[in-house]
Amino acid sequence: MTTKDIVYIALFAALTAALGLMPPVHFAGAALPPISAQSLGVMLAGGVLGAKRGGYALLLFIALVAIGLPLLSGGRGGFGALIGTSGGFLLAWPLCAALIGYLIEKDRDATALEMGFYVALGGIALMYTAGIPWMAFIGKLGLSQSLTIMVAYIPGDLIKVVLATVIARGLRRAYPSL
Repeated sequence: MTTKDIVYIALFAALTAALGLMPPVHFAGAALPPISAQSLGVMLAGGVLGAKRGGYALLLFIALVAIGLPLLSGGRGGFGALIGTSGGFLLAWPLCAALIGYLIEKDRDATALEMGFYVALGGIALMYTAGIPWMAFIGKLGLSQSLTIMVAYIPGDLIKVVLATVIARGLRRAYPSL
């Protein structure tokens, strides 16, 4: 691993932390976790850095959260944040970034629509596949209730997919050696 790789990994871990500073969108009157911009960092890390560096960036981020740094949306941090109801989503982040990066690396000539599909596959499908059963188990909810809860998050996640695709495509074109 080169110094450049380490810098990119740290940069995208920091970007993911910075996205947690953006005010989350709360559901009025609901006991649902707020929608934060942090999963955009996951999508960007995979889309820009590729499988290895993107996965490592989010692994670094999760390690920093685990040791207690308040890097998650709302200033949360610590091991307890990773084993709560959103823990399945959070712990899947390195795999999500790695999958996005892998798919984009395999199809370097992907159209915007194909790249968006890859980002959605890793940034929504894989994340939900890991997070929803975890939420159902830890939150003592049924799987169907957890699925119903997550439906509210799909529109925001789709917006993040579009943003990540546009940004990643632009950066990959501007800096092909990235």
